[in-house]
Amino acid sequence: MKKILMTMMLAIAVVTASAQTKKQLFDFGWQFTHRSALPLGSSKNGKTQTVDLPHDWDIFEGPVSGEGVTGTGGGWFEAGKGEYRKTFKTPDGEVVKLHFEGVYQKAEVFVNGQKAGQHHYGYTPFTVDVTPYIYKNKKQTNEVVVKVDNSEQPNCRWYSGSGIYRHVWLETMPALHIAENGIFITTPEVNAEKARVQVDVTIANESQSDRNATVVVCGAQLMVAVKAGESKTVSTTTMVNNPQLWSPESPTLYEAKVELKENGTTIDRQTAKYGIRTFSFDAERGFVLNGQKVLINGACVHHDDGVLGAMAFDDAEIRKVRQMKEAGFNLIRTSHNPTTRAFLDACDSIGMLVIDEAFDGWRTQKNPYDYSTVIDSCYREDIHAMVLRDRNHPSVISWSIGNEVIERKDIRVVYTARQMKQAIHEYDTTRPVTEALCAWDSDWEIFDPHAEVLDVAGYNYMIFKHASDHERDPKRVIWQTESYPRDAFKNRAVVNDFPYVVGDIVWTGLDYLGESGIGRYYYEGERPGEHWFDGGFPEWHGAYCGDIDITGWRKPISHYREVLWHNDTPLYLAVKEPDGYHGKIKETAWSVWPTWESWTWPGWEGKPVEVEVYTHQPEVKLYLDDQLIGTKQVSRETEFKAVFSVSYKAGTLRAEAGGESVTLKTAGEPACLRLTPDRTTMTADGQSLTFITVEVVDKQGTPVPEATIPCEATIKGAGTLLAFASADLKDTEPYTSPRVKTWKGRALLVVRSTQKGGSINVSIKSALPTAGLTLKSK
Repeated sequence: MKKILMTMMLAIAVVTASAQTKKQLFDFGWQFTHRSALPLGSSKNGKTQTVDLPHDWDIFEGPVSGEGVTGTGGGWFEAGKGEYRKTFKTPDGEVVKLHFEGVYQKAEVFVNGQKAGQHHYGYTPFTVDVTPYIYKNKKQTNEVVVKVDNSEQPNCRWYSGSGIYRHVWLETMPALHIAENGIFITTPEVNAEKARVQVDVTIANESQSDRNATVVVCGAQLMVAVKAGESKTVSTTTMVNNPQLWSPESPTLYEAKVELKENGTTIDRQTAKYGIRTFSFDAERGFVLNGQKVLINGACVHHDDGVLGAMAFDDAEIRKVRQMKEAGFNLIRTSHNPTTRAFLDACDSIGMLVIDEAFDGWRTQKNPYDYSTVIDSCYREDIHAMVLRDRNHPSVISWSIGNEVIERKDIRVVYTARQMKQAIHEYDTTRPVTEALCAWDSDWEIFDPHAEVLDVAGYNYMIFKHASDHERDPKRVIWQTESYPRDAFKNRAVVNDFPYVVGDIVWTGLDYLGESGIGRYYYEGERPGEHWFDGGFPEWHGAYCGDIDITGWRKPISHYREVLWHNDTPLYLAVKEPDGYHGKIKETAWSVWPTWESWTWPGWEGKPVEVEVYTHQPEVKLYLDDQLIGTKQVSRETEFKAVFSVSYKAGTLRAEAGGESVTLKTAGEPACLRLTPDRTTMTADGQSLTFITVEVVDKQGTPVPEATIPCEATIKGAGTLLAFASADLKDTEPYTSPRVKTWKGRALLVVRSTQKGGSINVSIKSALPTAGLTLKSK
């Protein structure tokens, strides 16, 4: 990320420093008690333990296959109710608040026995003013209690997690201060020579008297008079010469400041980042960013972090964005709820476009206890929370108001869509509003009045309607907000050929917990059908439709998709699992044929195996043990893949094209575990994470793809074990357990730092030699 320090005094919603406003991370040392739906005598029920946030009690206890009250949609976890307690001394500051980035769900906040606030929706941030409830005598100890109720199930169509799963902050500030999310930066005029930057600053007066102050912005001093208990906004503009424009390829961010003075003394100060860019959507040119047409290759991503459940550690959120970037995506849809501050910060700095989505459904329920039960009382508050927090992020190019709403055939849905859009426009009119539309029958054209509300129409699995829709409404701009993974080539071709279809967004970029069994393939003799059939699939607790599994392994479909969208993608070689090797293969709607980076198929000698090579090079040669198997031409007509049928024998498979080569070798017997950390030095802040890939390899270091090895991890020193798991979405061992069986020869170990520096010794015992490594925490 490039940073430009400016002398202009600008700001953004993401506050880092201050003169009087202070933010203290409030994550450590909570006393947690869980009360689940399990019998009272259960060992999991009613125990109190010390926990550090982020915390998701479901992921610690694991799924209960076929019995967990969240059902097939929630991954068969237990949910229930939880209570968090923490003590603290009264801090300095005229106003004291607690800011919660996310609590799932129905949170009630009590301070010293008095109810201070509440918030229903589990995916939006909220702030509670605790000033009236804390002790004025700083020698006394305050107690905050957060009650979380996720017992009404089912309430979500995917894994939500349970608890205070995002950060909490203790905030202190003067009574006259820059309002929370009170700085809005826009760039109404941008070209190569200069950019006009507009800054709106809202000042809040929480004192009992009228106040006069000065806002210092962009070198200007703006006088502001704010009545007691009210807020006021002032605006100014400045010019930036030769601006460096933000884009996914060059995510340049500007660092800036805003300052508040009273009687010549600075009483509040905040530092921020923002980006300068311009973009537009239209049916003739498509999506244009900074004057250049951009084709959108997007991925839907749920909020969970795989093996960590819902626990939103900054490092995990950054890793998620980086995984999408490295897989070749340039946009993420935050399906189907607002994401975290850290996630959007990562999108800004790494370079990733975002569709920021508010809700899944509206007034007609998808689940008995979902958002439909509170929509009329909560939707404006929740939309405002999302927009106010996120509107300064240059990565966000669109707001999404919903997904596949059930009441779509009721004409009143148009009014609801307009209400949602209006709520967004109350705080931001600089971005288009979209929504994911769909049809589960032959009715589609009847949704035209609904689509007319949207600036960009989202099509879930309906892109085949694009030509007739364009003929009927030639100004409509379309992106496919969900698509089947196996349709990667077809959808890429549509986006390439028709400018009014600006992008394709696959379901999904990552495997995720919940929506159990979607994307699965299965073998003849196993229970057939889609994931929603007859109560779902109790043996599954997650979704296998992602391009990347929950350990971070990129499936071959991910590499193929990258080749389709990027001409310079390296050559890639994969092998389709032979039909009948483990059983006769059956697919489901969101699956792809099981395909692996493997030339290890013992027992299949002499039988045909289908080999695929993905490339934009015009010709591919395939060799087995240096003997030419064949030569294939590659083009759009072959869907940028070369397919060979090869009689299997152990050895070395090699593909060559355009001066590149890639090999797959037959693996021998498992010899050891190979540990590969994503970093070796951590920060001793209790929040830093290291993700360690665990692979079973033979004596030559070749991965053994079918190895199932029971392992047990031990962490000693300045770190703790946070999760240890494989990508097997049918394994019911809790993700936070130190024990796991490798699946397809792999697992993932996650280490969390403590608040003390030092060495962290990692060891993994198995039937193979003990594997270990040492990390440092500073």
